[in-house]
Amino acid sequence: MLGRLNHVAIAVADAEKAAKIYGSAFGAEISATVPLPEHGVITVFATLPNTKIEFIQPLGADSPIAKFVERNPDGGIHHICYEVPDIIAARDNLIKEGARVLGDGQPKIGAHGKPVLFLHPKDFSGALVEIEQS
Repeated sequence: MLGRLNHVAIAVADAEKAAKIYGSAFGAEISATVPLPEHGVITVFATLPNTKIEFIQPLGADSPIAKFVERNPDGGIHHICYEVPDIIAARDNLIKEGARVLGDGQPKIGAHGKPVLFLHPKDFSGALVEIEQS
């Protein structure tokens, strides 16, 4: 059921500036800056040969990552994202196994235009996990 690692997200104060470092230092392809108001973030992706790095920046003071960036002004790993073939089946199985889905449990459309859900970090060794329909 668990697919490949889709991306590692790093929360930063300036997503575009952070991504440019990966472009210049590592030659990574850098995406356009995309605001996602429904998630309260601005995203920029650095594409690597085997995965992506997502830089997320708070979109306003009410952003769910605003406090994280306040506590980590230099940035920090925020979550990891795995692909799943069927997000509803994955959600239902995870709940059956005791995992907690954050929010209302209904997938939202993520940065790649696909349904996503977030899982409680206490259920995954302290890591916030995002699952994305592949």
